[in-house]
Amino acid sequence: MHRTTPPFRADQVGSFLRTPAIKDARAQHDAGTLDAAGLRAVEDAEIIDLIGEQEAAGLQLVTDGEFRRSWWHFDFIGLLDGVEIAEIDHGIQFQGVQTKPRRPIVTGPIGFPADHPFLDHFRFVAANTTVTPKMTIPSPTVLHWRAESAGIDPNFYGDRDAILDDLAAAYRAAVQAFYDAGCRYLQFDDTTWAYLCSPAEIEKAAARGVDVADIGEKYVKLINDSLRDKPADMIITTHVCRGNFKSTWISSGGYEPVAEHLLAGCDFDGYFLEYDTERAGGFEPLRFLPKGDKIVVLGLITSKNGDLEDPDDVRKRIAEASEFVRLEQLALSPQCGFASTEEGNVLTEAQQWAKMREIVDLASDIWA
Repeated sequence: MHRTTPPFRADQVGSFLRTPAIKDARAQHDAGTLDAAGLRAVEDAEIIDLIGEQEAAGLQLVTDGEFRRSWWHFDFIGLLDGVEIAEIDHGIQFQGVQTKPRRPIVTGPIGFPADHPFLDHFRFVAANTTVTPKMTIPSPTVLHWRAESAGIDPNFYGDRDAILDDLAAAYRAAVQAFYDAGCRYLQFDDTTWAYLCSPAEIEKAAARGVDVADIGEKYVKLINDSLRDKPADMIITTHVCRGNFKSTWISSGGYEPVAEHLLAGCDFDGYFLEYDTERAGGFEPLRFLPKGDKIVVLGLITSKNGDLEDPDDVRKRIAEASEFVRLEQLALSPQCGFASTEEGNVLTEAQQWAKMREIVDLASDIWA
């Protein structure tokens, strides 16, 4: 049951802990003592080393670790046409901690620019690896969920839902642009489906003015409209995140409320689902995955701390999941990235790589 196409049996979500050199270079750049070219040179060197680490761990894919980003989502979203990232009076609330106070605002017609910097980010990875280069970008649902009504210019869109058609068109353009750049493995990172599993987060969204009635159907349409023109030889997956900032989290609740929409309704090729704590519930919702080529990548290895999982426990949980979906439609990864923002989670680089090697070893054994 070895796989030669993504998602791979041993896979990864995308981000890695920023190295000391990256952190130092960013601090110097922010202070004005290192120019953009100098920062880029440090990023290039560190990403090449990171690619080597991933290949040495035995992975069949590599990313740039999101080393050029501060955020997993705002860096991409803020470079779309018609979107800016604004400073506000509060950050995104996690358990006991807030992020930097930022949110996206819509200032004009939404579009995907032909010179979006993430295209060059992908090209750099592709030029420096012998395995499959993977690119991660935020799902279009994230902008719809995060953009508050007061932050949408009424000269262009009457309300939040009015952005949906242009947003889907922008993502269709992005998919094609990444394909033209050589990308065959693209991932939409998404927190919204996890929020829809949490009554508390749904209540917060409604208070912000999000129309939560039939929002599952709305997001299925947005995603499928975004994927409508996807080339046949391009794999696009999604990662459903429950919040990942300095080893904290946001949402709780099993996947049952969204499983049919997400697994059966969306036209993704694979799903990275977090299953590292009881907050994710059981594996029963996996029954909605259609039989066929779609893959669920089980996030059973936590990225939030450095303790290695017991291999026997991981094998047992994969066996439990296989009661609801065939083993050949399963794979293994960390539950999330190791650094969804530049701050990173609370573990060491050595612990991070020990977890990645454990994933590779377990996958090689389970799907031998």
